[in-house]
Amino acid sequence: MASVIDRVLLASPRGFCAGVDMAIKALTWTIQAFGPPVYCYHEIIHNQRVVKRFKEAGVVFVDDIAEVPAGAPVMLSAHGSAPEVVQAARDNGGYLVDAVCPLVTKVHHEVKTRSAKGYKIVYIGHEDHQEAVGTIAVAPESIHRVDNARGVAALPEFTEPVAVLAQTTLSHRDWQGVLDHARRRFPDLWQPGKSDLCFATTNRQTALLEIAPRCDAVLVIGSSNSSNTQSLVHLAAEAGCRRVLRIDDADSIPDDLSGTIGVTAGASGPEDVVRRVIKRLAPEHGVEEVTAMDEDEYFPPPRNLRDLLAAVETAALVALGSEIAEREPLNDRSISASDLLDQLTPQSELSLN
Repeated sequence: MASVIDRVLLASPRGFCAGVDMAIKALTWTIQAFGPPVYCYHEIIHNQRVVKRFKEAGVVFVDDIAEVPAGAPVMLSAHGSAPEVVQAARDNGGYLVDAVCPLVTKVHHEVKTRSAKGYKIVYIGHEDHQEAVGTIAVAPESIHRVDNARGVAALPEFTEPVAVLAQTTLSHRDWQGVLDHARRRFPDLWQPGKSDLCFATTNRQTALLEIAPRCDAVLVIGSSNSSNTQSLVHLAAEAGCRRVLRIDDADSIPDDLSGTIGVTAGASGPEDVVRRVIKRLAPEHGVEEVTAMDEDEYFPPPRNLRDLLAAVETAALVALGSEIAEREPLNDRSISASDLLDQLTPQSELSLN
């Protein structure tokens, strides 16, 4: 760096959320169980570096289940899929792993329940975002998508009861503003007892607010198509930081930074990129990690995949003449998704062996 960086303030929590952690583990283990190619409907998460790493390991990302050869293993992304997509994947005849985030599943369930009870649903979400597309497809005749106050004002006068649901990765501020308008428009508005907003998204925003006012610049690590990453960028600016930059990796850091630099990562930002960013910044007075709260939520990989892995491991032990009782059960919680990513072997290297 050409300029002098005095200190780095590192937000915590940051980076991989429980849903992303689960999805990465699930796709990695599917490759290990079946070998490449493995197919994945849409990008597994919104991070181009992670997607590139999986492509190099033999994952083929598709936008239509019809592109998946019959009988091939297929994974559905963490953002959730339309019911017809899930059914098409089942009908294709291959091994299916649905890596949908449980928080998205909760919203899908709420859509089914409310629509079955005759509600019209005001869904607050971004146009064309994969999560929003999958959620709306659950009951398209009942859902009206909005993303601002103008959208709420343009809604028809419903004679049915009205419910409000949300894309899980929305900024709390974005959600609250539209929700306030919806409540004024529909005084009897129903909403879930527990917020649809992802706890990890809210936690990362809270942590960022702890450091942003103290920084001369804030670096937000994540891809441009990541909704929660973009929310962090906007939030840091609103919190008073004069310079906020979204970066993909350490090579994206400009040379004119100086003073105190804040660093965080969106929910799909790998921790190894965070480490490289800090190394590139090389702060003279070190790194201060600012922890807003402890985050220990964990989502295990899909049950059918865990059962498959256990069966494969048992078969290998039997082949080696080992006692099954001696086998330690897979403790997927203790395994780092970032470490699994680092261990992925590109197909180009496999072909040399």
